[in-house]
Amino acid sequence: MNHFSGTDQSTLPTLDRRRLLAGAAGAAGGVALVAAGQPAWAADTTRPGAVRPPVLRQRDTQVVRKIRPARALRDLRVLSEQIGPRIGGTASEKAAAEFALTSFRSAGCTDVRLEPFAVADKFLADIGDPDGQLPDDICWQAGASPDAGLDGAPVTGRVVDVRAATAPAWPADPAAITGAVVLADDAQDAVPATRVSLRAAFVLEAQRRGAAAVVLLPADLEYPRRASAASLRLVPTTGTTPPPWTPVATIPVLGVAQVQKRLLREDVAVRALRLTIGTTSHRNLTSNNVLADIPGRQGPGGSVVYISGHYDSVIGAPGANDDGSGTVLTLELARVLRTMPRPDATIRLALWGSEEQGLIGSRHHVAQLPQAQRDRIRGVFQNDMVGTSWSPATRYWLLSFSGTGNATTDRIQAAASRLGYAPQISPVTERGASDHQSFQEVGIASANFSWRGEATPALLEPPYHSPEDTIARNISMDRLTVSMEMIGCAAYDLAS
Repeated sequence: MNHFSGTDQSTLPTLDRRRLLAGAAGAAGGVALVAAGQPAWAADTTRPGAVRPPVLRQRDTQVVRKIRPARALRDLRVLSEQIGPRIGGTASEKAAAEFALTSFRSAGCTDVRLEPFAVADKFLADIGDPDGQLPDDICWQAGASPDAGLDGAPVTGRVVDVRAATAPAWPADPAAITGAVVLADDAQDAVPATRVSLRAAFVLEAQRRGAAAVVLLPADLEYPRRASAASLRLVPTTGTTPPPWTPVATIPVLGVAQVQKRLLREDVAVRALRLTIGTTSHRNLTSNNVLADIPGRQGPGGSVVYISGHYDSVIGAPGANDDGSGTVLTLELARVLRTMPRPDATIRLALWGSEEQGLIGSRHHVAQLPQAQRDRIRGVFQNDMVGTSWSPATRYWLLSFSGTGNATTDRIQAAASRLGYAPQISPVTERGASDHQSFQEVGIASANFSWRGEATPALLEPPYHSPEDTIARNISMDRLTVSMEMIGCAAYDLAS
């Protein structure tokens, strides 16, 4: 999910939903224990967190009986564990696109294709632990500054924590910094240009003292938010007057995530720690949307219904929930709906690239659609963060950039009622921040669907955009399966 938003306008009922989806908030392995090739539960069984048994129509039953959570989990392991962070335009994102292409073709979809577009350069870093002291259950990718050392041989050094970059506690022995990896709280100021200059001044001083690399630590955000890794700039990015200094470093400079900061600080406080730092620049990049069709009876000129998610993630995040969950939902529903009786409209499966950089992939797709093709779209079901195991995320949000309902939200409300979930479905709520916005900006019916906290759709789980967005820490297969059922039933209904 890209973190910019519209206005939250929700009226919350008083029902206590803490007990709802209690089973869904458990470990990721719950549904994974179901044998491969089997559904999660019988078609007439009350779903985890539902308030009553389902009352399904015949085609709903066909859809839910075909969903295989074990296949979705297998796909998610490929994306978040084998590939890992999928940064827009880099080789990791391309590997995920190729995996999606193969999956759509194996499902029997037609017109399976990539839709390429250019994206900005990326600057990444890897933090290694030559002595095996750091925990290995989170991701240790970070951002690298484009204004500092890049693409050289990895450097290894002992860690020295000098605390605040604005007032560093340099060791009394000048030799202590020579060859060291220096940790410091990133410079924080009210004026952006001043913040950049303070950051650069600190980095250059560390370099002058002989540091091998600098790791800048973010300010902690208010719970449940946690700061993400970033490629920090050392030079001003606005204005035309150059500063009176040359803030270009030759050593690597990293921007880490809040959880990485905590673990590094905890370790170095009690024992000697060494790190290996490597940086890589990725330039002249191309990202891709991945598209596939399940043809409808109307043929190539007929109506279209989209099921979509974005398959990229942010720096340092394995992206299991954001948005590996929406990606594997789309892949699994391709398999399911391909075997259903042919609907009236074509069902288009779409996985957007580079969403995290500002909805670039979906905006590119919409921009190149002629008006006649836009007019054929009945609705876009965008799925972004549909499987978190965070206990408070008991509400399934219907998020509309315009704040008004449309064909997609209407069908989801109806499907949720048939599946027994009506009380925990939000009213249609105004919010952008995902690829549905690209469609609604030009008048196409669309919405984003997501499990989040009860009070507001801004209440996202702590692993959001974090190295902790892993299957083990942030995926409920029950919630993901419920999402697949609701979207599958609703989208097939709209297409029929």
